[in-house]
Amino acid sequence: MDLFEMPLNPNKRLKEEFVSNLTGSSMLEIAALSTIVPGLVVLRKWNSSCSLNDYVQGFVKKGKNVKPSPKGLGSHLAGLALDYIFVILPILLFFTVLAEWCYQFAILIILLVLFRTTSKRSIFCSKAENNQLSSFRSIISSYRVSVVVVTCLCILAVDFKIFPRRYAKTETYGTGLMDLGVGSFVVANALVSKQARDFKSLNLKAALQSISPLILLGFGRLISTTGVDYQVHVGEYGVHWNFFFTLAAVSILSSFVRIHPKYCGLLGFLILSGYQMILVFGLSEYLTSSQREANLISQNKEGIFSIFGYWGMYLISVYFGHKLLFRANSSGKDVSPQYLRIKIWAIAAVFWTLTIILDNYVQKVSRRMCNMAYVAIVLAQNFQVLSVLTLADSGGNLVLENAFNQNLLGSFLLANILTGMVNLAMDTLSPSPVTALIILLAYSFVLCFSISMVSFFGIRLKFW
Repeated sequence: MDLFEMPLNPNKRLKEEFVSNLTGSSMLEIAALSTIVPGLVVLRKWNSSCSLNDYVQGFVKKGKNVKPSPKGLGSHLAGLALDYIFVILPILLFFTVLAEWCYQFAILIILLVLFRTTSKRSIFCSKAENNQLSSFRSIISSYRVSVVVVTCLCILAVDFKIFPRRYAKTETYGTGLMDLGVGSFVVANALVSKQARDFKSLNLKAALQSISPLILLGFGRLISTTGVDYQVHVGEYGVHWNFFFTLAAVSILSSFVRIHPKYCGLLGFLILSGYQMILVFGLSEYLTSSQREANLISQNKEGIFSIFGYWGMYLISVYFGHKLLFRANSSGKDVSPQYLRIKIWAIAAVFWTLTIILDNYVQKVSRRMCNMAYVAIVLAQNFQVLSVLTLADSGGNLVLENAFNQNLLGSFLLANILTGMVNLAMDTLSPSPVTALIILLAYSFVLCFSISMVSFFGIRLKFW
């Protein structure tokens, strides 16, 4: 065969079949994994918050403000190395070769957190939580970074056999770890959105400017995947639809239909209830059918109709973002961190209970349709992550968190580019477990190092 006639992705069909017809894992395992990731961050923060490195960054000690001191490259790289070893490496191991030990490790994390929480801390560490606003910003930052980091690790790991199939996206019904990705992005954006912060004025031009990059990225992904014959699971969003189009659609709806954030929860619930009724009375059969007509709506039915589910999820998250994060900090009332922590834990418990009820008595969890049960489990899992992170009681972020937080979208784009390069350069289905793990370690290190260096030199990967 002539060189120019060879396909760019000869194993495309095998790779698509590798991520098809999956049923996911149990909700208990999702809860365990949702404990491990924030638990590792909390333990690492506790370790670093009492160090000299965080001291010079401006913690409060004995009532005196300590001015931050600029860190050199050596200190920055040392912090990055420790963050990678104690956070990224364990996550990657327990998402792959040590997946069967996730319950034991989750229990160990819980015991360590409980031991540290109940033990007496030094004056220096305990004083750090006095700055409630700074502490809560740190928690939200850690949460958003956790969502992006886990997504970046999984999008390549899923193409290797050492990544458990139960963690990959489900075909129609079920709860896979990767099913929660797009929903978590929606929740993370909503909690800190301008709508949650109750911005009074709406600049239509500014709204369109913020949405246009997502639309461009959506078309860019469509063109690039088609051009290089990249594997695409059609049952995920449809023939042409993708993750960026979903985020753009939710942003468009939220920009043009604006109400006070205290009413967003009710509106989101009404949208989800109406959408769920339509699903039960026939739409779910249409969405799960493999038949597709020639029109764009039929070819992209999963992506288009699921917008209503994601929109409802977004509005509910806006309500909680306003109620828990911004109204509490801007009202002038002294809301104790302990009270706020209890509320977040209670919300997580309520949504886990609601998920079980909806999954058993209404309709099974389905990311493909973004039904009510899926919205509930996404909110449950995200508030569980948030609740664990509230235990950190620290106003500072890790080096790796600061790096990713400065360029969240840029880091996700870089991860997609690196993932595409690996997939086009090799057959990801053939390497041995050891080889696959080495590749994933190299990928994660390159990603973290690149984003860290970009952050160190103050570069913002933003073009709008």
